[in-house]
Amino acid sequence: MIATPLSLIVIAASVVLAAPSLTTSGCDISNAELSLPPGLPPPTSSPSYISVAIGVQNYTCADTGAYTSVGAVAELFDISCLLGTPVFDHIQDLAFNIWKALPSKVTAEKVIELLHLAKTPTTLGQHYFITNPITGSGLSPKWDFTSQGATKGNPDAFVVGARSGGVPAPTGPQDIDWLFLTGVQGQLADQIYRVDTRGGQPPATCTPGSAPISVKYASKYWLFGGSVHQS
Repeated sequence: MIATPLSLIVIAASVVLAAPSLTTSGCDISNAELSLPPGLPPPTSSPSYISVAIGVQNYTCADTGAYTSVGAVAELFDISCLLGTPVFDHIQDLAFNIWKALPSKVTAEKVIELLHLAKTPTTLGQHYFITNPITGSGLSPKWDFTSQGATKGNPDAFVVGARSGGVPAPTGPQDIDWLFLTGVQGQLADQIYRVDTRGGQPPATCTPGSAPISVKYASKYWLFGGSVHQS
């Protein structure tokens, strides 16, 4: 049987992402240091999780003819055991190249399902947006580790963040901003950083009334502090 482009990409994903060191999550990252560009404050505690994410940034077209962010959906994979290896610095590129090579009809949810079947790295959890729990309006980002891995079943294994800083991606305008967020709800982390972003930016203009769009992206998320840790 001849392999389809989709199956070839899944095979490539399993080879690239399912390194032996990733079969077990929770490698020691207590001494890991996050390198940040000017404009983002340094973390004030030790890292609790380091992950690579694949997903989509979602946008609607405003009456002004510009796209407006309406959140994101992503799956976060543990890369703590890659720390100190050559792969660590480029894992977001590998993940993004696999993701963007797939046909547009293949959803992020399908990729996540396929990656699980291919026995890819340990999944830490999901990233998505909810109604702001403080104001009751608008959207807030949430990192939810309650249904996966070592924190599965722990109702406190989540954090809702509030943006406290951001800078344009050093790699160029095609990549979404690097962000610093502080936790406002949940015990998973006190500080969250989105760094090493790839993709995710919408087109510069749109036609008012056009359908919402989803733009593929990958990034690293570093979570610091919190009282919920994987074993």
